[in-house]
Amino acid sequence: MTSPGTPPGGWSLPVAPPVAPMLARSVEAVPPQDGTLLYEPKWDGFRCVVFREGDAVHLGSRNERPFTRYFPELVAAVRAELPSRVVVDGEIVVRRGGALDFEALQQRIHPAASRVRLLAESTPASFIAFDLLAVGDEDLMRRPFAERRARLESIFGGAGDAVRLTPVTGDHRLAVEWFDAFEGAGLDGVVVKARDLPYTPDRRVMLKVKHERTADVVVAGYREHKTGPVVGSLLLGLYDDAGRLHHVGVAASFPMRRRAELIEELEPYLTDLASHPWGSWQAQATAERPEQRMPGAVTRWSSGRDLSFIPLRPELVVEVAYDRMEGDRFRHTAQFRRWRRDRTPESCTYRQLDRPVSYDLDDILAR
Repeated sequence: MTSPGTPPGGWSLPVAPPVAPMLARSVEAVPPQDGTLLYEPKWDGFRCVVFREGDAVHLGSRNERPFTRYFPELVAAVRAELPSRVVVDGEIVVRRGGALDFEALQQRIHPAASRVRLLAESTPASFIAFDLLAVGDEDLMRRPFAERRARLESIFGGAGDAVRLTPVTGDHRLAVEWFDAFEGAGLDGVVVKARDLPYTPDRRVMLKVKHERTADVVVAGYREHKTGPVVGSLLLGLYDDAGRLHHVGVAASFPMRRRAELIEELEPYLTDLASHPWGSWQAQATAERPEQRMPGAVTRWSSGRDLSFIPLRPELVVEVAYDRMEGDRFRHTAQFRRWRRDRTPESCTYRQLDRPVSYDLDDILAR
């Protein structure tokens, strides 16, 4: 039995799904040009490999579970804007104004078909292409990236607004400028590829440079690790201008021995939920428009998980590293740096956070 988006007779493309995308490993700075490198902006979306064979379109995800049913507007755009036999690697993104909106993109993964149709109209997605795996009957995966990029550019003569081509440069100075400026449009950083790089699925053969900042935050609770009564993650908070403590994310990367030590260190700060700033977390977590962000909101990503936590008196301050904000919370898990015994919890407010200067997404894609 074929899956949705599969040609009736099965795929005859030279590269057929599923294909695990090529990955990148993190480095601290944009590497200098040595004559072999190309630089691209790093898009903040859902990684996707697009397969088209005639009217059949398959949107493959990083974990090889298809996105096809969630983005019907992209299926139509691929049919209208890409060649009839093609495999393209890229990123699904949602735009709001002149910037990317990852939170709106996450909402697009919904089990109800009626909701999928509504969201396709209200928050339509775009596809940003950055690699070409096959076109016509040619398998390009073993060809060098510079050649694949040139072939990718050649198929974009008739592309429209929904399927776009990422910019690329061999200029290190310009890549550093992109790293600093493009964050204001919601981009993640810079990706670096060798010109002679073949397409290597599921291998970290590219490089990525992402932003890292630090913030002082309040430790307001913790969740236990799945293996037992040791700390799994610290729950982090920041105060708004009205003095409300908001849940902004977690710090979770600790060695097992350190997780056990934290239990003892945090024991003097244990309190009951009734006297905690997040005492009404259960009610707020299910509210449609909560006044205060708290841990425990059930989403399609967390359904079935135990989201309860062990409350602590909000007296401890920790410095964490983070890459960027998504709305009013950390986009990814924060990294523990050190305790800040010299800071008062009340001084840990949103005002300390660095906000990137805005940058228009259309200016990036025009390149």
